[in-house]
Amino acid sequence: MTILAAGGLLFAFEQATVAGKVILGVLVVGSIFSWSVMITKMRVVQFARKQTERFRAAFRKDRQPLRLFESHARFPGSPLFNVYQAGCQEMTFHLLGSAEVDETFRARLDTADKITPAQMGAVNAAMDRAVGETALQIESQMILLATAVSGAPFLGLLGTVWGVMDAFSDVAVAGSANLTTLAPGVSGALITTVTALCVAIPAMFGYNFLVTSIRAIIVEMDNFAAELASEFEHKYVDHSARTQEVGR
Repeated sequence: MTILAAGGLLFAFEQATVAGKVILGVLVVGSIFSWSVMITKMRVVQFARKQTERFRAAFRKDRQPLRLFESHARFPGSPLFNVYQAGCQEMTFHLLGSAEVDETFRARLDTADKITPAQMGAVNAAMDRAVGETALQIESQMILLATAVSGAPFLGLLGTVWGVMDAFSDVAVAGSANLTTLAPGVSGALITTVTALCVAIPAMFGYNFLVTSIRAIIVEMDNFAAELASEFEHKYVDHSARTQEVGR
């Protein structure tokens, strides 16, 4: 009656060895970290999507690719805006010799000479760096989820094997191989595997969802970098410079 009243999980925890309880503590801490990473990253991804939609709508309202940069527009949390900011700063530096935006910016831009294809290569490189840096920021701490998915089951298995080993040792010491002697130890051993699966399964679903979402964001950044480069090419690049270089 006492066992039934205590409940299966509570009884199993009480029967767990010291090593098993230490592993359970590690699994609980790992679960807390994995859930905090999942919740934080999901909020970041959701906010990034909202800000990206706002930025994309504002960018495509005007065919002037530097308009938002000139107006000091800000879209914090948008990965595409990070790429845009890096590209505009590099483009402005090559066009005007400075990335500073002041009251004379539009006048200087209208009279500026177009840049060469080689300089446009530097602009593309700046946007590529921004894509890589932003991707690293978004992917940060994902290693914790990957560790929870792959490591938690092994920790649980370790606790179970260790507990079963101790249970059989107790049977050998008692000299009585019966269910009453063996069951408590086996029950205490199995709780580590149950706990490990409770940690790993949610982490697996969260990890797969986040990896898919982050990959989609990275693809969007690559596509936007190509779109912005095309806008810059049409408006600010002097392609005759390449023809002259080839003619030489």
